[in-house]
Amino acid sequence: MTREGFMTRAELIDQLAAILEIFDSMPETLVAGDRIEIRGFGSFQNRDYDGYIGRNPKTGDETTVKPKKLPFFKVGKELKERIMECSGSL
Repeated sequence: MTREGFMTRAELIDQLAAILEIFDSMPETLVAGDRIEIRGFGSFQNRDYDGYIGRNPKTGDETTVKPKKLPFFKVGKELKERIMECSGSL
């Protein structure tokens, strides 16, 4: 960081590149069945959902929904506490 707490354009680009690299690797990690934990922020993992018989909301016709895996995010304790403090809920 430069003086007075401002960031140069080069520093910003370096930080954004690091963040994008992390986001690029997240789907690969989750597809492999691994869990991603970012300390103080939260964790991501896949959850398995069974198939079921659903309804098309437009037509009302029954349709089969296949089993699937979807990413699930769980908020970390520190982030939850900071949000509660900021919102005046604590």
